[in-house]
Amino acid sequence: MLLAGFDVSKAAEAVAYLALKSGGSINVLKLSKLVYLAEREFMARYDEPMFYDTLVSMPDGPVASITLNLINGNLEDERWSKFVAKRDSFDIKVVAGTKPEGLKHLSKADVKVLEALWEKFGKLDKYALRDWTHKKENLPEWQDPNGSSRPIHHEDVFRYLKKDDSLSLSEEVHEYRRLHQYLNAAK
Repeated sequence: MLLAGFDVSKAAEAVAYLALKSGGSINVLKLSKLVYLAEREFMARYDEPMFYDTLVSMPDGPVASITLNLINGNLEDERWSKFVAKRDSFDIKVVAGTKPEGLKHLSKADVKVLEALWEKFGKLDKYALRDWTHKKENLPEWQDPNGSSRPIHHEDVFRYLKKDDSLSLSEEVHEYRRLHQYLNAAK
């Protein structure tokens, strides 16, 4: 079951978009870093997450946990499998026939963030990008979990992004999730 408020359609289309930028297939390690960075950059620009994912420190750097579970096949959702093929070894591919113009859940703001990230990081290989995410000057919210995992709180990300209202922005994320949980229960 997905976390209330998590936008699986937008996450699937963002993954498809990044895979398309990479020629239709993208390495999972590189993709997981780009997805985390998309969530973070959207928070920096628009004061809210792009997909409302759960953020986690893992040994290879920070990840958007729900999206990573979808990538790895640990969760399934028809909205995901409409755009993203099952993981093939160390790569993720788009579903055959997927075109950028078919990604209707991505707003102009989403695409701007994804394009900016691709411009900055698209040429890096998976290990160079992973190493970049481990540097405190780049992502101070990542804490080495010593072989396990550790939550990254939205409030910490907002604080490291130098948002004056990091606590209230984090509370808005929690309220958004509570509202979606209530709406899901009402269905």
